[in-house]
Amino acid sequence: MRRRVVITGVGCVNPLGHDVETMWSALRESKSGVGYTSIFDASKFPTRISAEVKNWDIAQEGEDSATWAKRGRHTRFACGAAKQAVRASGLLDDKSLDPVRFGVYLGCGEGSQDFLSFATMMTSALTPDGLDLEKFTKTGMELLDPWAEMEQEPNMPSGYVAGMFGAQGPNFNCLTACAASSQAIGEATEIIRRGDADVMLSGGAHSMIHPFGVTGFNLLTALSTSNDAPEKASRPFDRLRDGFVLGEGGAMVVLEDLEHAKRRGAPILGEILGYGTTADAYRITDIHPEGRGAIACMKMAINDAKLNPSDIGYVNAHGTSTSVNDRVESLACKTVFAERAMQTPVSSTKSMMGHLIAAAGVTELIVCLLAIRDGVLPPTINYENPDPDCDLDYIPNVAREAKLDVALSNSFGFGGQNISLVAGRFKG
Repeated sequence: MRRRVVITGVGCVNPLGHDVETMWSALRESKSGVGYTSIFDASKFPTRISAEVKNWDIAQEGEDSATWAKRGRHTRFACGAAKQAVRASGLLDDKSLDPVRFGVYLGCGEGSQDFLSFATMMTSALTPDGLDLEKFTKTGMELLDPWAEMEQEPNMPSGYVAGMFGAQGPNFNCLTACAASSQAIGEATEIIRRGDADVMLSGGAHSMIHPFGVTGFNLLTALSTSNDAPEKASRPFDRLRDGFVLGEGGAMVVLEDLEHAKRRGAPILGEILGYGTTADAYRITDIHPEGRGAIACMKMAINDAKLNPSDIGYVNAHGTSTSVNDRVESLACKTVFAERAMQTPVSSTKSMMGHLIAAAGVTELIVCLLAIRDGVLPPTINYENPDPDCDLDYIPNVAREAKLDVALSNSFGFGGQNISLVAGRFKG
C-alpha cells in the first residue's frame, strides 16, 4: 500500500502578498498585482508592464539583508517562502526528525541577470567584422561578478533551502518551464509514497522580469502589450486577451507522510491525492491543438487519485491569457469532464498575479488548498467579452462561495510539459 501524502505547511511571496493569507485576501477581493515595470527601464519595450514583488525583503522572515544581498532574487523568494512553510508546519520544533529522511524538490528558474555588464561586454567587443570574442571574454572577466554568476543558476535555491533547515535527504531541482513547481510537487509526492523520505519541502521560485526575459517572450509574441491599462492586461478566456503578464515570486509546501505527520501532531492542511504528467510531443511553444497532452494529464491525475471527473469541484486552470492556451485548455476540460463540463467551475488566478512561470504551479496549488479550507472559489478577473471557444464557468470577476472537497490544478509548460495535481480535503 502506497503511503498517503499530506500538506502540513505553506508559504509564499508574490505580487499579491508577502504571505499566504495576504495573497488569499487579495484573490478573494479580485485585486490585481499588475503595474508598470520598475525593476528595469522597460519604457522602450513592447511590453512595459509586469507583476512585481514590491516592498519585500527577506529580513521580514528574520534573515539579515546584507548576508542575502548578492544571492539571487529567486533564492530570496524561495527561502522566504520556505521559512514560512516550515514555521507553519511545526517542523522546527520536531527534534526527532531524521535529517536524511527530509528532502527538497524544487522547480526553480533563474533569479537575476547582470544585463548591464552583458550589454557592455557586447558593445565593447563589436567590430565591423562581427564580435571580437577575445575582447568579449576579456571584458567579461573584468566586469562579471563570479558569485553573482553562480547565484543566478536555477539549482541554487534548493541548496540554500536544504542548508537552511538541515535537509540532508533527496535534493532536486527541475526546470520544465511553467510546469516546473507542479512537477516538483508531483515527484516529491512520489518520493514519499515509495518510502524514500518522510518529509519533502517542495515548490518553486522564479524571476524573469529582466531585459532578457521580457525580450524573449516578446519575440515569441507571448506577452500582453496592453500597456495603457496594466490591471486589465491579464484577461484569461476573454475574447480580447492578447498574451500573459509576466510575474515573479516563490511558494513552498511541506509534504509529509501521513503517519509521520500524525505522530508529531502536525497541522494538516490537505492531501495530495493525484499526480499526472505527460508531454505533448508536438511543438515547443504551442499546446497540441486537440489538447491531447492536457487531456491525458488531467485523466491521469484523476485516476491516480482513484476518483471520477465528477468528483472534481473546482479547476485552477493554467489559464495564461494567450489565445491558444485558453482555447485548448477549455477544449480539454470539456473532453475530461464531458456532460459535467459546464457545471465544473474553472478560474485562472493568473488574471490577478500574472504568470509566475516556474513558481506558478505551487502557488496555484496553495490557492486550491485555501479554496477547500474556506469554501471560496477565486475568480477570473477581467472576463468581460465572452469567447465562443471559451464557454465554461470561469467564475467571472467575483469570488464565489461553494462547498469544495477536491480541486484540480493544471500547469502546462513550454516544451509540451503537462502537469495536473489533485488536492483534497483531509478526511482522516
